[in-house]
Amino acid sequence: MIDPIQFIHEQRQHILQTYQELHLLAEPSWKEEKTSTYIREKLLQAGVSVQTYDGHFGLVAEIEGEKQDVIAIRADMDALVQEVDGVVKANHSCGHDAHSTMVLVTALALAQRNQPFTHTIRFIFQPAEEKAAGAQQMMEDGALTNVKFLGGIHLRPSIEVPFEKAAPVILHGSTASVKGVIKGIPAHAARPEEGNNPIEAASLLIQAVSQIRLRENGRYSIKMTELHSGESSNSIPETARFTLDLRSESNGTMEKLIDMAQHTIGTIAELTETEIKYSIEEYSPAAVKHPRAMGLAQHAIADILEEENVESPCVSPGAEDFHFYTLKNPDLAATMIGLGCDLTPGLHHPNMQFNQEALIYGSKILTKLLLLADTKQW
Repeated sequence: MIDPIQFIHEQRQHILQTYQELHLLAEPSWKEEKTSTYIREKLLQAGVSVQTYDGHFGLVAEIEGEKQDVIAIRADMDALVQEVDGVVKANHSCGHDAHSTMVLVTALALAQRNQPFTHTIRFIFQPAEEKAAGAQQMMEDGALTNVKFLGGIHLRPSIEVPFEKAAPVILHGSTASVKGVIKGIPAHAARPEEGNNPIEAASLLIQAVSQIRLRENGRYSIKMTELHSGESSNSIPETARFTLDLRSESNGTMEKLIDMAQHTIGTIAELTETEIKYSIEEYSPAAVKHPRAMGLAQHAIADILEEENVESPCVSPGAEDFHFYTLKNPDLAATMIGLGCDLTPGLHHPNMQFNQEALIYGSKILTKLLLLADTKQW
């Protein structure tokens, strides 16, 4: 019988090459065609069944077990679109190429084992994480059918999790954007009394949201991050376009923030006699701790990296659409592992880099995680 962990150890150069090839295939959300094709071909060559979908490039691979109950891990495939050295392009600065590499390697390693698994093992490769939409699309397509346990992994900056260490959970916060347009009345700047300046309404909105206070213990914030209005120096514009950025440590607090934002916008619209149309966009839920899933991840990390290299839960100010899986399925045992990898200068920085040796022990951790999960009753 081939040991999957030993298989990964022996495949080091191939794993690094796989990462380098996926890195060069950087594609934006909903356009991950080459990435999806690459992953699908590797899985099919290893004899792993693959399901694709109409309308997007997400895919699901499975190794059939003795039971229909499923244990699964998920990877994201898309890249950011950002300016790099003066050129706007798709760029893997969030580590999704690394995540896809590790989940693919885990699938290939477990496919080598001759002994049958108790549970069916599923590998979810999802699109559009950067749009906070891929997880919901995969759920609509049935990717979580019969799933009892779900694992994930994400590279972490060196200031959060040190190299050769890992955290059993990443506690991402919740984020949302309120995007709106304030409609006033245009006029000549010499006759302001004939108009209604939307910029003045926007300034009142900035002040009002800065005064929002909630009786919550956790951290939260609401602030204006975009404001665009006017095209000339001698005219009062008709509209002002704005974005409010909302962040909180919990989903409950985010609900209250959204309610307060909506109430404040309505108050400013009435006070200034302007029309303000808006929508809630780019919403991502906060992580919810699942003690049993965290315990399993801690066991897997300790087995691969030793007990002293298990980090405390990683608290991140960022967001992750992985948590839609648990928001929509509250009984699902799930956790996302934070992988220390000497990542600098930071996630989403156009020049992000990390120590690629982390791909080897990250793949081993994910493989051990599924092997352990297969021994449990879910």
